[in-house]
Amino acid sequence: MSNAVTVQLSPEVVLGELKKQRVTHIVWLPDSETNWLYLLMKAEPGLSLVAVAREGLACSTAAGLAAGGKTPVILIQNTGLMESGDSIRGWLLGLSVPVVLMVGLRGWTRHGVTQDTAAVYTEPFLNAFGIKYYIVESDADASRIEVAFEEARKTRRPVAVLVADEYHGFNH
Repeated sequence: MSNAVTVQLSPEVVLGELKKQRVTHIVWLPDSETNWLYLLMKAEPGLSLVAVAREGLACSTAAGLAAGGKTPVILIQNTGLMESGDSIRGWLLGLSVPVVLMVGLRGWTRHGVTQDTAAVYTEPFLNAFGIKYYIVESDADASRIEVAFEEARKTRRPVAVLVADEYHGFNH
């Protein structure tokens, strides 16, 4: 029997954090990596899922929702985050939108060699835009989601939560 500790971020915990922050809308590009979280969000009566055709459209959609008094969150992969650079600049930063971007940190490895450049470039990309971020790897880190929402509200800027367990907890 192994003494290894399973480090996972469960979709139930993520949904609980979003509910605690009174999130009204999830703006996202549907993907296969968030299946279990998607099923839970879809079943949540107080949450509206807003699918976009391209990642960059998530920024303008979230900006409009925030202007209308709603509390959106953008659920996106790091590759889509980088594709959205101009929309982040123009919509989220330009209009001072206090939104949390939950970013699947594709390619990130806790230990070992990171071979996927998507993971290599994610943090420098966020730093270039001056976007503060918090890494969430397991249920034990989930309180950082609340910290990100508080930071976004306080600074009136986007803040990222880098979900470093994308291929485990969200898929069970």
